[in-house]
Amino acid sequence: MAVQKSRKTPSRRGMRRSHDGLSGPTLSEESTTGEIHRRHHVSAEGFYRGRQVVEVAPEIDEEDLEETQG
Repeated sequence: MAVQKSRKTPSRRGMRRSHDGLSGPTLSEESTTGEIHRRHHVSAEGFYRGRQVVEVAPEIDEEDLEETQG
């Protein structure tokens, strides 16, 4: 079984752990709508880099859904 030759110092332990920290996602503000979204992803409004690339369907409320069905 392997045994270390000498004890690791707190400094060495800290240097090893320096890359273990978690960071949040990188966010950007859409120039057209001002909406906050993840970098290199299409925003919820369907915009990417100032242009609308996806047509977003209007949301359907439950009340509207019940009226059309029954």
